[in-house]
Amino acid sequence: MAARSIASLTVSFGLVSIPVKLYSATEASKSVSFNMLHKNCGSRVRQQYICIKEEIPVAREDMVKGYEFAKDQYVMFTPEELKAMEEAGTGTADITEFVPIESVDPVYFDKAYFIAPDKGGNKPYALLTKALRDSGRCALGRWAARGKQYIVMIRPVDEGLVMQQLLYAEEVRSIKEIEIPDTPVKDAELKLAKQLIDAQSSETFDPTSYTDEVAARIRAAVERKVEGQEITMAEAPEGGGAQVIDLMEALRASLDRKSGVPAKAKPAPVAAEAKPAKAGSERKPPKKAVALAEAEAAPVAKKKKA
Repeated sequence: MAARSIASLTVSFGLVSIPVKLYSATEASKSVSFNMLHKNCGSRVRQQYICIKEEIPVAREDMVKGYEFAKDQYVMFTPEELKAMEEAGTGTADITEFVPIESVDPVYFDKAYFIAPDKGGNKPYALLTKALRDSGRCALGRWAARGKQYIVMIRPVDEGLVMQQLLYAEEVRSIKEIEIPDTPVKDAELKLAKQLIDAQSSETFDPTSYTDEVAARIRAAVERKVEGQEITMAEAPEGGGAQVIDLMEALRASLDRKSGVPAKAKPAPVAAEAKPAKAGSERKPPKKAVALAEAEAAPVAKKKKA
């Protein structure tokens, strides 16, 4: 089934304008969703808004939006006031600069769209795609839609272009907010870690090699439920505390498992072999042991004489 365009757009850089069509790059419908039901009769339930002061239901036509500027203190806005503050959509993504692709941290990535040339846009579209690919750069710009203004990144992928919606700086937290202790790493550990990375490295990312096992499990359970079958709950794995492991041994075992080498069992303790005694070097038994042996043998000798 051919993809369906969700909007038309113009990408502009300098005096060049490229008419394009916008396509959603992801499908949220692939996820499994559930509805809230009444347990007694199985009917759908609906959400109801309650006024926390008067404790009565409030209809939608009696609701307005407000901003909390202090604890339990709000300023209200009418729909007309909110509409006046929205960004007017121009249908254009204006490119403002070009930067190396690797300079944009993926943590800023938000929603992605495919863009394809629209009528009359084949030549400039192909030109921008090749120029970006050959230069190793991506285009950054602004795009207004649905009353909001977005930062967008246009980058080449395969034979086309992706328009990646980006988060603003204030929407991304800094990793410096997290306490990460400065821990030294031994050279031997680093060497084994690099070997493990090399052993598990691939030239490209193949998304088809990863599947959502949880979603598949839920769909299978839904099918069994629809067919009237009972679902047996799997036993949860026993929870264990964090194990203290030897990092070097863990790295070596990981490398052995990756290369198909069976894990080595710890060798059993070997008894020390008796060394041959040298001539004239025989050790004499302790005096106490000799006396004890003579005492035990005395009664036996007396019986024989009798």
